[in-house]
Amino acid sequence: MKRTVLVLGAGGYVGRKLMDALSRCEDMQPIACLRRQSSTMGHASVCFDATDPVELEKHISGIDVVVNCIGSDPTVMKRSAQALLQAARSNGPLIVHFSSMAVYGSACGLLDENAPLRGDIGAYANAKVEIERLMASYPRRIILRPGCIYGPGSPAWSSRIARLLKARRLGDLGAAGDGIANLVHVDDVAAGVIAGIRTPECAGQVFNLAMKNPRTWNDYFISFAKALGAVPVRRIGEKMLKAEGKVFAPALKILEILAGKLPVSLDLPPFMSPGLLSLFRQDITLVSEKAERELGLVWKDLEIGLRDSALFEEEKK
Repeated sequence: MKRTVLVLGAGGYVGRKLMDALSRCEDMQPIACLRRQSSTMGHASVCFDATDPVELEKHISGIDVVVNCIGSDPTVMKRSAQALLQAARSNGPLIVHFSSMAVYGSACGLLDENAPLRGDIGAYANAKVEIERLMASYPRRIILRPGCIYGPGSPAWSSRIARLLKARRLGDLGAAGDGIANLVHVDDVAAGVIAGIRTPECAGQVFNLAMKNPRTWNDYFISFAKALGAVPVRRIGEKMLKAEGKVFAPALKILEILAGKLPVSLDLPPFMSPGLLSLFRQDITLVSEKAERELGLVWKDLEIGLRDSALFEEEKK
């Protein structure tokens, strides 16, 4: 029999990719949860507010698995998680919850799933920690802590990086880019969800998701630039990085907020926040051996992932 899988946040990047992967599984029947109807989804879908426990309880009745991919602002994430837990207690589905490596905050070194949760790098990280603690009270749950999810069309870690590399605003950052890039391909993330659903003994477990033997951010930028043809790779100095974080980022953020109030969309250039620049320096390595061992995950080769991402960016033109 097919497992019915309701994907919350199915309109986002990870949610869409997960819906595609689930639809290819003969033992899965995925249903997309959207805030508003979309003609581009191409899958069975329902539309409702996932922060409403009454609506959630109605829609998860008879559902085997709920995957929580909601990753918007911290308030929405917390409200939707609280609503999900309230609704799930009377229905008992397996919950696969997407957390983030952000729960480890500013920690450095090798971190497995038993590392302390710090969430000390902003509201998003703190919200992810709070939600994990809420989820701990629900026994039929799997928590995934992915690193930086890249892949064709990834807004944050592929498309944004590609635009910055092509504009020569990103490249070899020197010491400022020697932090560890805990990357995970979106296909591997989807594979982790599917493996968790198919493995009953994983209920109650937490899994880091990040590729083995990660490179530095400088390595990632240079390799991606070569795949994109954005060469020669520019050396970005400290003065330029300070300007990115203290001048360009605040100005572009204000423009982004103002643009959101306009009836037409504006194609604003991406910006690098101070938090992002700090990540590029952070010497943190997610240990994902548990996911390899218990979920059977094999990480996509980075060069293949970069080639596919570069091809996607080229086809967008």
